[in-house]
Formats: sequence, C-alpha cells, structure tokens
Amino acid sequence: MYIVAIGWLWVVLMMAITETSATAGILTLVFYGLAPLALFLWLVGTPARRRHFRRVGPRENRARPEEAGRSEPEGGCSSADQAVDQQMGIVDGGDARRDQ
Repeated sequence: MYIVAIGWLWVVLMMAITETSATAGILTLVFYGLAPLALFLWLVGTPARRRHFRRVGPRENRARPEEAGRSEPEGGCSSADQAVDQQMGIVDGGDARRDQ
C-alpha cells in the first residue's frame, strides 16, 4: 500500500516541478498529490482501523478512571457477582447468599 503512495507522490512531484509557475506547482502538488493520497490512505486503512478498535475497545471499557474509586457498581453487586449470575443464568439482584 505504501509503495503505491510513494510512487504516486513521485509522479505528482515530477508533474509539479514541470509546471510553469510556482503557484501552479504547489496547487498541482496539493490537489493532484496530497489531497487524493490522503483520501486513498484513509479509505484503504479503514479495515485496519476497525480491527484495531475492535481489539482495543474492550480493554478500555474494563478500567475507566471514573469507576476506579468505586468498589461496586450502582446496582449493589460487584462484577464477580454479575459473572456468577451470567454463568448460572440467575439474576438475584445482588443477593450474595443465593450465589453460594
């Protein structure tokens, strides 16, 4: 992917050098080279970004700074109680005696 980008920039740079004025050269470089290349790299990189956010997303949800000081969530039961409830298929509303 990057070899295509480097090749495209080389071609556009050569086009910009052969322009008759500096303004035309700069506009050629920006509108034929940098802007389309940025769009191309962004579109081609979208699947990799999605995979990255899917992989990193759950890790960020585990320890949020605003919840770091609290020992239990607002429901009165801890995440361990919720995990046991999920495994057992029973929702007991935070009653630890039913989990044991």
